[in-house]
Amino acid sequence: MISKNPFPVVGYHGSKLFCDRETESERLVKNLTGGLNTTLISLRRMGKTALIFHVFEEILKENQSICLYVDLYPTRNIRDLTRQLATVSMNVLPRKKRTGNRFLTFLKGLRPVITYDPLTGAPGVRFEYSSASEYEVTLSALLNFLDELGTEIYLAFDEFQSIASYEEGNAEAILRTMIQPLKNIHFIFSGSNRHMMHEIFHDSKRPFFASTRIMSLSAISDDNYSRFIGEKFAESKRKISPEAISFVLDWTRRHTYYTQSVCNTLFSTGAKEIDIQFVKAVCSEILDEQEKTFLQYRHLLTSNQWQLLMAIAKEGKVYKPQSGEFLGKHSLGTPAGSKRALDALLDKEMIYEESDSSGRYYSVYDLFLSRWLERQ
Repeated sequence: MISKNPFPVVGYHGSKLFCDRETESERLVKNLTGGLNTTLISLRRMGKTALIFHVFEEILKENQSICLYVDLYPTRNIRDLTRQLATVSMNVLPRKKRTGNRFLTFLKGLRPVITYDPLTGAPGVRFEYSSASEYEVTLSALLNFLDELGTEIYLAFDEFQSIASYEEGNAEAILRTMIQPLKNIHFIFSGSNRHMMHEIFHDSKRPFFASTRIMSLSAISDDNYSRFIGEKFAESKRKISPEAISFVLDWTRRHTYYTQSVCNTLFSTGAKEIDIQFVKAVCSEILDEQEKTFLQYRHLLTSNQWQLLMAIAKEGKVYKPQSGEFLGKHSLGTPAGSKRALDALLDKEMIYEESDSSGRYYSVYDLFLSRWLERQ
């Protein structure tokens, strides 16, 4: 019998396969159940979505509330947001119970068009109104309906920074105005673009200024992740050496998606004993598999952008990208040219900006791409 891989790469698969995050989970549960809206910020693929679902699971163990997760990444305007929220609500609210029946009755009054996913068969909702204002009215009505259901509702808007780029230039103000009077809906505003999320919630001129508690999600601690990895292999009667685990965590920088991906691949080999040399070989194979994709980036970037990307990868972290020492070491030309290339890479999300105790730095976003560039 084939053992289920205990290192899922996407989605939330229950508390047994969820590593650590006890402090973050407790804080988020405390905030939400205490009526405090919370902003959750992390790099992409650091595990914030899984954390949200884990927190929802913990809340649902304690009370009969309603938890809704809405991904705003594919949305471009209020119309899309309204459709996403209506679809999620329709799929979550129990149809055979009073709340579900009330929602369906309410939804019919909004003149929806019910759609079905051709692959999964899951129902969806869209509205075909002639004016933008009708979508705003519908979104407001939807939020107010949920607020008046008579139960606590926890609503997560993931990739919330998307709202800053909506076609409606005042989308933040529109949504903030709708949210402010709600009494029974408690929000998580989750985002992966730290710069944009900071502007939305820290700029005193923006509608969401100082309206939430702020949480930042960093890497899982080395000790906790090491223990988790060792235990999951041991549960399947396999052994991975402490040195091998240490290499995995160092090589992936404990960035959740990449750590899970490497461990998933190691587990999938079926090897009963895994040492550091075996891990190094698997990591090399992972990079080889993606080499064609990585080479395509070279054709999508200018020469200056590619050279700067490679230099940042080789350094791991770059604190002073316009310094003479860094530019000279990697033959990157002038500070002005490097600054243009840096801005372009940030805009394309090929690199990200972060801070630690040593100051602000830049790193390559895709860890596997970064490791592949290192060996060029």
